[in-house]
Amino acid sequence: MRWFSRRQPQIGDSLWQVLLTEHTFISATPGIDLQALRAMTNEFLAAKQFAGAQGLQISDEIGAAIAVQACLPVFRLGLKWYDDFEQIIVYPDQFRVQTELHDDIGLVHEQDDFLAGQSISGGPIVLSWADVQADRLEPGYNVVVHEFVHKLDLRDGQADGCPPMPARARQRWLAHLDEAFEQFEQQCERAIAAIPDEIDPESAAALPYLAGLPLDPYAATDPAEFFAVAGETLFTHPNNLAKAFPNFDRELRAFFGLPPIT
Repeated sequence: MRWFSRRQPQIGDSLWQVLLTEHTFISATPGIDLQALRAMTNEFLAAKQFAGAQGLQISDEIGAAIAVQACLPVFRLGLKWYDDFEQIIVYPDQFRVQTELHDDIGLVHEQDDFLAGQSISGGPIVLSWADVQADRLEPGYNVVVHEFVHKLDLRDGQADGCPPMPARARQRWLAHLDEAFEQFEQQCERAIAAIPDEIDPESAAALPYLAGLPLDPYAATDPAEFFAVAGETLFTHPNNLAKAFPNFDRELRAFFGLPPIT
């Protein structure tokens, strides 16, 4: 791997304009001061180390594109929320990881999965550059925001869909998270039940039957993934979330310091 570090980073005007043009949701995020975001992005680049895997060269554009999107969730919270890690590893495309599955009789099976991103508790964030770029083509999809929201969730060492917060706020958050997660599970079940038997629910042919869901079906995996998918949707396609899960949408907006939808 080739490591990329910037001790005195400064995003130039031309690159900044490219970032805002290619990732239009950044400028559209309400309550974001773009100059303050640019300063935070420079600070982020100075604090973190980027590594290109499988021969990928970390250019200024790659580093800045990831950094500015990573800063959106913590624009009001502050970069201290990311102080438990330094490294960001970037692959050219989706990368393979080996996972263990436990079957009903206790046997352990290993399988290879290909991921677009991964957040490791106490460790680096890993990203596919091809998927970082895909947000331009798929509204609501953003692997950078998704994985950095996971980092916020993991601040207390638990991937439970709730970042660290006072006990009373946590109780209210979890109640609204559970409500929204249960609703979404039911929506997914109905959508999948409508898919004809001859169509594989995980194939491209099934996508039209899932298109009406307010979030990517991956959000039904568990509460931690629901929080991460809801977080990326909040910043990139916010109306979907507010309409489908108004209570949890208010929790998210209050936490991230975004104004409510009026």
